Amino acid sequence: MAYEWHRPVEVRWVTFTALTLVAIVVGGLVLLIPPFFMQGTIEPVEGVVPYTALEQEGRDLYVREGCNTCHSQQVRPFKTETDRYGPYSVAGEGIYDRPFLWGSRRTGPDLARVGGKYPDSWHWLHFENPRNIEPRSNMPDFAFLLEKELDTSLTSRRLEVLRNLGHPYSDEEIANAAENARAEAEQVAARIRADGVAISDEQARSEGIAMIAYLQSLGRARKAGGR
Repeated sequence: MAYEWHRPVEVRWVTFTALTLVAIVVGGLVLLIPPFFMQGTIEPVEGVVPYTALEQEGRDLYVREGCNTCHSQQVRPFKTETDRYGPYSVAGEGIYDRPFLWGSRRTGPDLARVGGKYPDSWHWLHFENPRNIEPRSNMPDFAFLLEKELDTSLTSRRLEVLRNLGHPYSDEEIANAAENARAEAEQVAARIRADGVAISDEQARSEGIAMIAYLQSLGRARKAGGR
């Protein structure tokens, strides 16, 4: 019968395995090769700029702690998503994202547009104990981020590597990266204190401050009307 044309292949396991591998290789090449020819063809969304030194440190901490395994950063072009999160995600938003963090898993809310949605103090308290903000939250505590001092010894090197990959950091930004990160951290800490949350000088230099700076940068260009 016509539907049995595949029987001769299935009974020859070596042939079947070889053809399966060929199909996987061809399919993989079809997916992998085109992006290499797209390098440099994607334009940044209006208003998108490289992460500051502190934001980049926060982003690396975000990846280190596996936050992207529970929180996606991709608003899909569906009404249910845009109603909840805002404008759908476009490639030009992630032009300075290395590694790229778009994904489909959502144990927690999508964070593509979280920048500016809550004050810095909200994030601080959320890291301290998510249940203080949302009693039903299953997010683990990240209070240790609020106590561990941010290591800025490699901040300049991080920006230098990113510039080699195409990010437009200036020599001055690279040379003063650690100093700029500390200055921005002081601003974040000042805003948290202004909201009535008491934090020590040591906490004002913590990894949590860097993480907050990164989260507050997410999606602001698109929310402001960038194309």
